[in-house]
Amino acid sequence: MKELVVGVTGASGMIYAERLLAVTAGRCRIHLIVSETAEMIAELEGVSFSGFDVIHETNSDLAAGIASGSFRFDGMVIVPCSMKSLAGIAHGISDSLIARAADVCLKERRPLVLVPRETPYSRVHLVNMLAAHDAGALILPASPPFYQKPEVISDLADMIVSRILDHLRIEHAIGTRWSGYHA
Repeated sequence: MKELVVGVTGASGMIYAERLLAVTAGRCRIHLIVSETAEMIAELEGVSFSGFDVIHETNSDLAAGIASGSFRFDGMVIVPCSMKSLAGIAHGISDSLIARAADVCLKERRPLVLVPRETPYSRVHLVNMLAAHDAGALILPASPPFYQKPEVISDLADMIVSRILDHLRIEHAIGTRWSGYHA
C-alpha cells in the first residue's frame, strides 16, 4: 500500500483535495495536513475533509514523523497549492509541516506534485514555479481539459485528480484519457 502526504493550503479549489481523498483514502495510507486558511476556505466552498480514512496531521507539528527524511513515504501532493506555500517551498522555507514535508520530498528525491489554482500568474508566481520545478517538484496547474465533455463539476475535478494519481504512480479508473482525434 502506498503511503502519501496530502497537503491542503489556502487557495480556492478544495474540491480537488476532496476528490483526491475520496479516490485514495482506504487504498493508500494518507497523512492529511490542512492549513488554517485551507480550513476556512473549505468551509466557504462547502467541502469537508472529515469521514475519510486518513491520518490527520497538524500543520504546526514540525516534530511529526513525516517531517523527517528517515520517515518513509512514497510522495506528496499539495492540492490546492497557494502561492504563499509555493514560494516557501521554492525557497526552502520550512515553517509549517506542509512546507517541511515538501522539503523532505525534494531532498529525498521523492515525487512532489504542486497543484496551483491561482489565475492569472504574476512573474513572481512563475519564477517561484520554475524554482520549485528546478528543485524537483512537478507543477500541475488545476487546468482541466474539456475533451471528455464534462457534465458536472466533479468530472472536471476528476481530470485533475487523475493526473495527480498518474504522477504519483497510483492506479485508478477516473477521468478520461486522450485517445486521439479519430477515436
